[in-house]
Amino acid sequence: MRLYAAVAAGGFRRYATYGTATAAGVFTNTVFGFILAYTYAALWEERPGLGGYDQAQALTFVWVSQSLLAAGALIGGGFQEELQERIRTGDIAVDLYRPADLQLWWLAADLGRAAFQLLGRGVVPLLAGALVFELALPSDPVRWLLFLVSVWLGMVVGFALRFIVGLVTFWLLDGAGVNMVALLVSMFCSGMLLPLTVFPGAFGESVRLLPWSAMLQVPLDVLLGTHAGAGAAGRALGFQVVWAVVLLGVGRLVQSAATRKVVVQGG
Repeated sequence: MRLYAAVAAGGFRRYATYGTATAAGVFTNTVFGFILAYTYAALWEERPGLGGYDQAQALTFVWVSQSLLAAGALIGGGFQEELQERIRTGDIAVDLYRPADLQLWWLAADLGRAAFQLLGRGVVPLLAGALVFELALPSDPVRWLLFLVSVWLGMVVGFALRFIVGLVTFWLLDGAGVNMVALLVSMFCSGMLLPLTVFPGAFGESVRLLPWSAMLQVPLDVLLGTHAGAGAAGRALGFQVVWAVVLLGVGRLVQSAATRKVVVQGG
């Protein structure tokens, strides 16, 4: 475990070196946060209670979402493109020779990246939103703790999905197309564009059962109190745990199939 802790710390330090990129990301997230916040404010003025949220909760959804975008790699980024490039060039052979598990190695590195992005690009946009708008941020420290646990589980689910996408390159050799499809699905089904509670009927219920909802919608609902109470919050976290275990297991099976016989390009 010390090895994977060191890998996670290395992932944190790696992204901490990109100060200019981090500052640009903070600025971008803040600007888009204001654009979305005013859009949401107008929408909720016309449709009060839309999706089960009042206006303050809807604005909170906007700003907390902006603080989680980079950490959850919901609009790109993360590790899968680097993994795909290593598969394409054959450098993955070096990774397979390491005395470490491939999946756990990349998981530790990605969680280190996510931790930095959460602190480096998540705090300032949320503070900016809280200064300008009335947000429904809880005062209960227990709810904040449950929210952080839910965020961590959401990062694991996001990693598991992207790990599977990355491994597909063993068969396709070019991950550009599958990355685009995965990005579009993630944006729509995570709640990034609109809260999933806004979607009506059976369609909305179905989308909320998909793993992408565990990445953003569930943590936001835990923070906003939709899953208030030990039982409701436990079910929300349990939903994330189930998807994390299932997807990590699927990733393990795909990894096994992909690496059973590896032919490195060039010989």
